[in-house]
Amino acid sequence: MHRPDTPFRYRERIAKIDRVQTRVNDQIRISPVRVVSPAGDQLGILPTTEAIEKAKELSLDLVEVAPNERPPVCRIMDYGKYRYEQSQKKKKSHSYQTKTKEIRLRPKTGEHDIDFKIKKAIGFLKQRDKVLVSVIFRGRENAHEEEGRKVMQGVVDQLLEEGKLESPPSKQGRRLICTISPR
Repeated sequence: MHRPDTPFRYRERIAKIDRVQTRVNDQIRISPVRVVSPAGDQLGILPTTEAIEKAKELSLDLVEVAPNERPPVCRIMDYGKYRYEQSQKKKKSHSYQTKTKEIRLRPKTGEHDIDFKIKKAIGFLKQRDKVLVSVIFRGRENAHEEEGRKVMQGVVDQLLEEGKLESPPSKQGRRLICTISPR
């Protein structure tokens, strides 16, 4: 007989299994345990009750740090402080994935439009993104590549204040491309 609530219960059971919990003080059931002092010195292999008593004498907790070892390794420490430090490490570990943003120009792009695009590119560099500057040539503009190089050089000179040149301007088909990365 199929019950409609079965998948939910199954997911709930899996979630409980996946959750790894650090055992502290009376939650540690295995005896004996290898004990490490707050300073990091080995105190040896002790019965769990004796290790908990030593931790209580120091007004600290006995925390299981390596449960898969035989005997399990426990450390005498302030568990609240340990949890706080672990949460701070987790917050800092989020690294930024660098993206490549592109600004497109033409040899005949107006001065104000170029300034506006440079401001946007500086914003991208400040957000730690790479900027791909491309000058696109169409039709008869291909015959006047030097105009596009002037535009590119002006943009690159202004962006080098915020970033560094990753790849110099190079012609690729109908485009003149240059990459600038954040400092």
